Amino acid sequence: MNKEKIVLAYSGGLDTSVIMKWLKENYDYDVIAVCLNAGQDEDFEAIEKKAYATGASKSYVIDIKEEFVTDYIWPTLKAGAVYEGDYLLGTSMARPLMAKKLVEVAEAEGAFSIAHGCTGKGNDQVRFEATIKALNPSISIIAPWRIWDLTSREDCIAYAKKYEIPIAQTEEDIYSRDQNIWHISHEGGNLESPWNEHLDSIHVMSVPPEKAPDVATYVEIDFEAGIPVAIDGVAMGPVDLLYKLNKLGGDNGVGTIDIIENRLVGMKSRGVYETPGGTILYKAHAALEKLILDRETMAYKNIVAQKYSQLVYDGLWFTPLREAIDAFVNSTQSLISGTVRVKLYKGNATPVATKSENSLYSEEFATFSKDEVYNQKDAEGFINLFALSLKIRAILKQNKEGGIKKDETLERQVLKGGDFIR
Repeated sequence: MNKEKIVLAYSGGLDTSVIMKWLKENYDYDVIAVCLNAGQDEDFEAIEKKAYATGASKSYVIDIKEEFVTDYIWPTLKAGAVYEGDYLLGTSMARPLMAKKLVEVAEAEGAFSIAHGCTGKGNDQVRFEATIKALNPSISIIAPWRIWDLTSREDCIAYAKKYEIPIAQTEEDIYSRDQNIWHISHEGGNLESPWNEHLDSIHVMSVPPEKAPDVATYVEIDFEAGIPVAIDGVAMGPVDLLYKLNKLGGDNGVGTIDIIENRLVGMKSRGVYETPGGTILYKAHAALEKLILDRETMAYKNIVAQKYSQLVYDGLWFTPLREAIDAFVNSTQSLISGTVRVKLYKGNATPVATKSENSLYSEEFATFSKDEVYNQKDAEGFINLFALSLKIRAILKQNKEGGIKKDETLERQVLKGGDFIR
């Protein structure tokens, strides 16, 4: 008789290594390990071997890098979505895609359960489970952190030692990390006190700004319809392009933030995030939009970006609203093509030059020299109309305070100021 199957989101790290053993102890099921390569710096062959060694009946390693970049990162970049003004959503964007792949494996294998290693305090449990419910609500979910008697990562380390499960973490190096092609996050350990400055040794994808070169690096990025397509004039695929920018940004100390954020589950948490290439792209994309988009579209897009960031952060990728916002964003991006030159220096990524055939910037209009297209006298009438409501309000206030002759009409008072009303 065939056993029932559980699909486990497996990274080979502390939590999922312990969970593999725990599932085998507590469920008489076959456990299928699914490791998703989103660009993290790992030995995936070793992870697959470890999965089998710790009890997996089957192990998948699935490369999702390109799909992650093109279908999740680029739409979020085009939207300009940044959670709470700081976080570039590296983990948040990846989880819906990962959950989607877990569902696909479960359906292919005939499994009715998916297990994950997300804690009951974090955002990721929501992101995984909301996606699973959106794509296949018949699949049940097993979340060991919400039901087992292990209460900390120290407990997990002790459990791993008891069952001789090989792990990289120690009680001294106990950071919880998540890495992909877009970023790496660090939580836990000495970061749990917001009064502790994070240590330089925490860095993985970048150097501290103080250790960056003393000479600036310049990079030019070409965009087509809001999507980066080339670096320094050389066309590149999405994965190679992002790796290239990660190297440039990391070498110059770009993209590290240390923030307190509001988790979806209701508590504040502290994290250090390294997003070197992503930071460069966000700065460059925003600069190009400022050259091309009109004022009202930019203003409304900023409102939309905030909502988009919240949807992504909350794990609501597969929703009608996110799809509707994408339609608006893609409309705004149709003209966002051009080149941005960015200066990288000591942790800063500063756009210093932009060009585009779709630019709304006109030297003829903006010049301080003599021009033939702008009559500066026209500004007087514009200002009179623009400020008319302010002037009327001030006159009415003066009338109440007795500062104007009572026999004068409001119209006459306004006309005395040089305005004309009909």
